[in-house]
Amino acid sequence: MTSNDRLIIFSKNPEHNRAQSLLVEDLSEEQALTVHHKLLVYTKEITKRLNCDKAVYYSHHIDNNDLWDNMIYSKGLQQGADRGEKMTDAFTKSFAAGMDRVVVIGTDCIELESYMIKEAFAVLENNDVVLGPAKDGDYYLLGMRKFLPTLLMDKDWKSMNLLMDTILDLKKLEAKYYLLKTLSNIQSLEDLNRISKFQQNQEDWF
Repeated sequence: MTSNDRLIIFSKNPEHNRAQSLLVEDLSEEQALTVHHKLLVYTKEITKRLNCDKAVYYSHHIDNNDLWDNMIYSKGLQQGADRGEKMTDAFTKSFAAGMDRVVVIGTDCIELESYMIKEAFAVLENNDVVLGPAKDGDYYLLGMRKFLPTLLMDKDWKSMNLLMDTILDLKKLEAKYYLLKTLSNIQSLEDLNRISKFQQNQEDWF
C-alpha cells in the first residue's frame, strides 16, 4: 500500500431519520443510531493506521467536526442518484487524481478487518478487480486498478444477486478478479444476533 492507493469509505450521516433504515424496522431509532455510531467508530479504528490515502464520502453533508480526523481522512460528498452513480463518481475522481488502486467500503461490516483491506490492495497488483462478498448476496468491498464502469451500471442495488451479476459482468469483460472472504453486513437485528462479536455483549450496543 502506498500514497497512490486510495481507500474510500462511504458513510451515512448519523441523523436520526437517516440511520440504517432496515435496523430501524427492528430497533428503536435511538438504538439504531447507537449501532450506527459504533459501526462508524469500528470502521475508523480498522482504517486509520492504513498506509494509504483515505477519504470519507458522506451521504448528505460533509462534517468537518466529527470522529473522522481531518488530518487522516480527506472528505467529500457522495454524488449521484443511486449507489452505482455515487461509486462511479468516486472511482472516476480518484483515478483522475492519479491513484493506482482504489478500494471502496461502507461502514456496516463489523467482520471486516484491517488485514483484509491490505489484502484487497495487494491482490490488485495482479487482478483488475477485487470483491468482498457479503452473505446477503451483496458485496462489502469493491476495488479496482482501472475503472470498469460496466460493473456499476444497470444494477438492482437491493438484489440478492448483486454479487453474481457483478461477477457475470467481469466474465463478459474478461477481467481478472479476486474474491475476499465472505462476511456479513449488518442490516437488521437478526444480523446482530448472528454475528459472534455481538453475541456475548450485545447489550453494549444499545
